Amino acid sequence: MSKIHRTAGSGEAATVTVNGLVELTHDLPPGPLVNADLAPTTARQRTWTLWHLASLWVGMSVCIPTYMLAASMVGAGMTWRQSLVAIFLGNAIVLVPMVINAHAGTRYGVPFPVFARAAFGTVGAHVPSLLRSVVACGWFGIQTWVGGLAIHALLAILWPAWEGLGGPWRFMGYGAPHFAAFLLFWLVNMYFVWAGTESIKRLETLAAPLLILMGIALLGWAAARTGGIGAILARADALQRPAAPSGRFLLTTFVPWVTAMVGFWATLSLNIPDFTRYARSQRDQVVGQALGLLTTMPLFAFIGVAVTSATLIIYGEAIWNPVDLLSRLTAESGNPLLGVGALLAVIVATLTTNIAANVVAPANSIAALRPSRISFRLGGLLAGVAGIAIFPWKLLDQYQTWLIGYSGLLGAVAGVMVCDYALLRRGRLDLPGLYAPAGPYAYMRGLNPRALVALVAGIATALAGLTHPAVRFLFDGAWFSAALVAGALYWILMRSELGSA
Repeated sequence: MSKIHRTAGSGEAATVTVNGLVELTHDLPPGPLVNADLAPTTARQRTWTLWHLASLWVGMSVCIPTYMLAASMVGAGMTWRQSLVAIFLGNAIVLVPMVINAHAGTRYGVPFPVFARAAFGTVGAHVPSLLRSVVACGWFGIQTWVGGLAIHALLAILWPAWEGLGGPWRFMGYGAPHFAAFLLFWLVNMYFVWAGTESIKRLETLAAPLLILMGIALLGWAAARTGGIGAILARADALQRPAAPSGRFLLTTFVPWVTAMVGFWATLSLNIPDFTRYARSQRDQVVGQALGLLTTMPLFAFIGVAVTSATLIIYGEAIWNPVDLLSRLTAESGNPLLGVGALLAVIVATLTTNIAANVVAPANSIAALRPSRISFRLGGLLAGVAGIAIFPWKLLDQYQTWLIGYSGLLGAVAGVMVCDYALLRRGRLDLPGLYAPAGPYAYMRGLNPRALVALVAGIATALAGLTHPAVRFLFDGAWFSAALVAGALYWILMRSELGSA
């Protein structure tokens, strides 16, 4: 039986609460803080079920970086078992702020840039929103370049003359076919931006079973060639490099990698309301996210370790990059259809990760800068242009290292927002007030100085770990140190205004 409560909000727009989900009883009046894409979702728009949200996380988790995650950890001196523990633990930790922020998206139907107004102010919300968007645009460029390389390889198999297009012309080391393939994959991404979030939901739902089957098929090939999973895992320990002394292992190796794992999805833990605003219920968003994230990431990382161990047995060398392995299998078989199928799977995996993780957030953030003139579509196109402007083909390695560290610093944003919503406001927001320039979240000319001070303090604490070896743990655990300091300081600064109720 539905439970309905009606309340008055800021201005003329009242709200009704049905089964814990808050909706407006009237459309919001036109204003500088709202457009059709940023307005709260209606009951008709809440179509994402548990399985849609689980599929979203399958689509984002199954990608080349996930496959190679354990490789980096093993290379740092961890065993494959320890790497899987670190991956699961990191995901379990980041799931906590993710579910809390997702709760706001589901309850009030608002995207991340609007939700951030509660803590940072109607103008100050642009700070965390754009901080999130910078890392998204960086990853978008990198993933689009990776997808373009896969398309380039695919077209070279189907049409051998493809690689000769453009003759000897080169720009930053790459020829016309590379840039043409990059542009083609970019256009595919932009199509889904133009088609909207429903198209993203359909893409993720259709791709999820394919991606899981792809991983299982690769694992099955490895087991068949080596005599079974047991033989593979017996060989897996040979991949490990010398570890740090046991007394220092926890602080110098394990904790930094758990932090990196948290940082892997730290950005999504912030803008997850962009998706959960379409969820049918809190149960769907909580169970769907846990089911998709906590199983897929460890599973696909395990497949990466197992298959790489198999290559050590089969070829006498460890082949960590799945694209290199698939290229070798195609050459051995002499069957171009194998290469075509494998590359299509890589393209789909890259697309599902890129669209959900790297396009939606900046599209909404850019739209929030000028809602009356910038729509979700235009915001997504501008984010796409930014992804090209970073020259991902030239700065791939540098950006990856920088972006992982940058993501850890966003723990400060999470600390402020989780403290504000869960501890201070106890999940209660004034929905119409989030769109009112002079409403309860205007603070001082649209800025909440307390939130900004706490944000800077959290980031500064993490960066202080770079100043001396004795406090290096602050940076190695950047997400934790930034989140704890920012959250605690924000609670101290805001409790006089909001109290503990």
